[in-house]
Amino acid sequence: MSITAEEKTRLMKEYATKEGDTGSPEVQVAILTSRISTLTEHFKTHKKDNHSRRGLLMMVAQRRKLLDYLKGKDEERYRSLIGRLGIRR
Repeated sequence: MSITAEEKTRLMKEYATKEGDTGSPEVQVAILTSRISTLTEHFKTHKKDNHSRRGLLMMVAQRRKLLDYLKGKDEERYRSLIGRLGIRR
């Protein structure tokens, strides 16, 4: 249900704001989005897995907080990130 190390490394390289960047909001949101989409697929076959659903809701809330932070700090970075990730809103 989690993403692989290779996938995580690829996301870090793709969304990094500078070399060696692992903790910027862009990277964190990209990793969370990947994990959220993986879990969403999981729930299509395991409809009653409510323990994992709680984790999904926490991830969605965390992503929302990071996006709100980024929007308040730099609107242009926020808009470009949601455009690249294909997240609505």
